[in-house]
Amino acid sequence: MADTGLNATAAALLGLLHDGPMTGGQLMAEAERRLGAYWTMTRSQVYRELPVLAERGYLRLGKPGPRSSQPYSVTASGKRAFGKWLAEPAGKDQVRNPVVLRTAFSSLMPKGEKKDMYEEALGYHTNALSEVREQAKNAKKEGDEAGATALDFAVGYHKAVLAWLKTAK
Repeated sequence: MADTGLNATAAALLGLLHDGPMTGGQLMAEAERRLGAYWTMTRSQVYRELPVLAERGYLRLGKPGPRSSQPYSVTASGKRAFGKWLAEPAGKDQVRNPVVLRTAFSSLMPKGEKKDMYEEALGYHTNALSEVREQAKNAKKEGDEAGATALDFAVGYHKAVLAWLKTAK
């Protein structure tokens, strides 16, 4: 958290709500669709942040819908806070790759398990690369240059992991 006091999850929620009111479930689905290729949020993070953002005056609660679902919309104050967050330094990357973590301890794994882990990761990243290329292509077609640029990162990430996996032993 920097000057605004917004963490990345809170900021992402404010950013997503610029498109219009959404419930927590809709925010989860939209976050997965738009950000999931390079940023993840858990349901517990989303539902923890929403009341905090509302308490700060950054979100307005709508009328409850079916099954007590409640839409949230971003307020003018929330838009200002989000704008300030965008202008802050981004901070350091946090790389969290489970295969790389296991590789660090792979001397303790049976050789066959290590090979299986790499094969599974190759399959996952090959499929993910194909999917994210398609997403980037669609974003460009729809005129979403910012989204396409962010998705280009995910393309590069999966390419880099695939290159690494081919040399990992």
